[in-house]
Amino acid sequence: MMQKRIALVVSGFPRRSETFAINELLALEERGALAVIFATKPGDGSSLQPGHERLLPLLRVLPNGTPVEQGANVAAFLYDQRVDAVHGYFAHTPAEVAMHAAERLRVPFGFSVHARDARKLTARELTMRAQKATCVVACNTDVAATVQQARANAHLIPHGVDLSRFRVAPPPPDRPFRILAVGRLVEKKGFRYLIEAASQFKFSFALRILGDGPEQERLAKLISRHGLSNQVTFAGPKTHDELPREYANAHVVVVPSIMDHTGDRDGLPNVVLEAMASGRPVVASDAGAIRSGVAHRQTGLLVAQKNPTALGSALTALAHDAQLQETLGHGARQRVERDYELTRCTERFCQLLEQAYV
Repeated sequence: MMQKRIALVVSGFPRRSETFAINELLALEERGALAVIFATKPGDGSSLQPGHERLLPLLRVLPNGTPVEQGANVAAFLYDQRVDAVHGYFAHTPAEVAMHAAERLRVPFGFSVHARDARKLTARELTMRAQKATCVVACNTDVAATVQQARANAHLIPHGVDLSRFRVAPPPPDRPFRILAVGRLVEKKGFRYLIEAASQFKFSFALRILGDGPEQERLAKLISRHGLSNQVTFAGPKTHDELPREYANAHVVVVPSIMDHTGDRDGLPNVVLEAMASGRPVVASDAGAIRSGVAHRQTGLLVAQKNPTALGSALTALAHDAQLQETLGHGARQRVERDYELTRCTERFCQLLEQAYV
């Protein structure tokens, strides 16, 4: 059977935070299925994941314009090329651009949906878009449920984690108890509740927060107010190459995500799977699709969101129980080996697209 050739429409590309996109696009490229990548806007210009350079020759950044205009631009570029489908990598603008381009080219279109992108559409828009699509791919159970509420079906294929990059390392010395948090400093990451929890600790600890964002000044004031400036460090964003060392230097990784005031929330964040692959227990809020990775008292500890007391109690329990740390970390690594190994996940993604666009 002739190899399928699929054009992908992404948002800003490449971006440091979107390791999952790099992995899936690289898998398509390796199979010879990726014809071209169209970005609706430029990337963030930051240090990027290993392997992204392989994709740059396929990248075309579209001129500014409406989705209809960008879709026409995509179609014009592809007019004299053999392309079997146009796939939008996010449910909002990229999917709309892909839909308009595919209509002009008279080929199928589909899209992937991740988290916030679904909530940038009204329920009616999501329903109409999903019903026109040949296939919809959801990367986590939370956003798959959102698609179902829009009276459409989605194929659930999680993003995987590179088990050769994130490996189990011996834990650091017992004290101070080292807590790591990773993510953009925005409301939905829930870092204010983590700082409130840390203010209750009665043991020696060091909390390291990786990332940047608009909430940093507000969080810094909260740290100062609680007298935690010596225990809590903002370490800024880290490259993909630096992250394995950060996980190795932590006893526990905490993911205090919440649903923010707009209704936005995480799906299953990269940090959860990376920490689990590194053999570290995860203490997380039961928000979004986090429980699809963090099984309570098996791979980590789940607590109610926006509850600093519960968060603090879970971290305190781990701080005083090295055996529990080891047990949960071992269970975490086993879970990702079974369900989230990168090659198997990307293979499923590629096979689905190739089979859908017959």
